[in-house]
Amino acid sequence: MSNHPILVLGSTGTTGRRVTERLRTAGVSIRAASRHGPVHFDWDDPATWPPALSGATAVYLMLPHERPIEPGFVRAAAGAHLVLLSSRGIETMGDDRLLAAERAVRESGAAWTILRPDWFNQNFDEGFFQPAVVAGQLAMPVGDARQVFVDADDIAAVAATVLADPTGHAGHTYDLTGPEALSFGEAAAVIAGAAGRPLRFAGDPETYLAQQTMIGLPEEQTRAEIEAFAALRDLGDQKPTDDVRRVTGHPPKGFATYAEEAAARGAWSG
Repeated sequence: MSNHPILVLGSTGTTGRRVTERLRTAGVSIRAASRHGPVHFDWDDPATWPPALSGATAVYLMLPHERPIEPGFVRAAAGAHLVLLSSRGIETMGDDRLLAAERAVRESGAAWTILRPDWFNQNFDEGFFQPAVVAGQLAMPVGDARQVFVDADDIAAVAATVLADPTGHAGHTYDLTGPEALSFGEAAAVIAGAAGRPLRFAGDPETYLAQQTMIGLPEEQTRAEIEAFAALRDLGDQKPTDDVRRVTGHPPKGFATYAEEAAARGAWSG
């Protein structure tokens, strides 16, 4: 095993833990870093950065939710190949945080690869949609516009492939999607069928505002989200890409397969 490890930030998160598992299974030397992980890493404590980065040949750069990029960290990591987890549609939605992260990576002087996944499948069973799914009512103000939901396992497979052997991937941005485009309403119907429980979907902003208000989120924040989602809705139906297959050699997981697997694990049995 190489003495030059790969640093995985957010190693306990949705994609980070999957990247960690894949690299370990492949026999790759890694540093699994997080605030409470085997390797202590804290974005608020720059003293934790050098030990985590020391000798690393590649870095899985995953920013915590709402966390802006730290230019100092990017400069310190410039000797490694940087694989940044970003997102699709950030120009349309005006996501200045991720736009700044992409810009910092591109301008760092390091070799880099940017991953731009669509909506995670796991938002429905591990993330912020899960309580709504269990409650039987999901609201998202994007109307009937079709999205291309992608599985976190496929995102991790792409990341692990690039991290383990960056040859041919430097300077590339990969748009990661599942194999088919579905509206949120269609995705809700697939989940309802797999879970054996009703799930209604509302794509209008009024229902979304009521839902977010009910769980205690500030109205100003919710209205800003509605505006961003309206821009995404106005883009219309999104289309699948072939980037998962091109990088990993295997097709991405379909949404129905994801839903069946999640239901079998009891993800929505609460």
